[in-house]
Amino acid sequence: MKSIPMIPAVAIAASFAFVSQAAVAYSAGDTFVRGGFAQSDTRSDNGNVSDQELDISNNERGFTVGAGYLFHDNIGVELNTSEKIEHDLSLGGSGLGSVDRMPVNLLVNYYPLGGLDSRVQPYAGAGLNYTRFSGEPEGIDARRSYGAVGQVGIDLAVTENFMLNGFANYADVDSRISVDGDRAGTAKVDPVTIGGGVTFRF
Repeated sequence: MKSIPMIPAVAIAASFAFVSQAAVAYSAGDTFVRGGFAQSDTRSDNGNVSDQELDISNNERGFTVGAGYLFHDNIGVELNTSEKIEHDLSLGGSGLGSVDRMPVNLLVNYYPLGGLDSRVQPYAGAGLNYTRFSGEPEGIDARRSYGAVGQVGIDLAVTENFMLNGFANYADVDSRISVDGDRAGTAKVDPVTIGGGVTFRF
């Protein structure tokens, strides 16, 4: 896939901060949903399979969704995911096909300005990532992955309940690879994802 430069979502969202006059105060009991679009870049060294170097394509994009709840002015939980993200694979420099990756993240978020009226509401979170792989080339099986995930983000208020959102996250994703039923190596994905969209608060 041809790489198209992507302006970080946080920078795009920040350009709207000066035209917004609304303020929002996150508080205990708030519920929110998020939706947007993101780009994922995998690590440069993706491991070895059958004693050959594995390469997993970068700059893959997809839609994201999430929902969360604040049980304290400053602390809440969030569950988010994305549509299946397709990565091209090559082994030893030769094209192998593609694989679909679908991440699910469960995080605890900290909101430093929770409880305060502000147009800008940053947050940071950490938790557990589950990644399911599907659509592998024939004869190849990529095992699901469990690992840590961390994120940072920002909501910029447009109205009391509608915000622009930007985020970045990193997940520890390793998949055990089997070829024709025999273990052949480990794929190291470890994606960094940058995205943006909107948040609705209830």
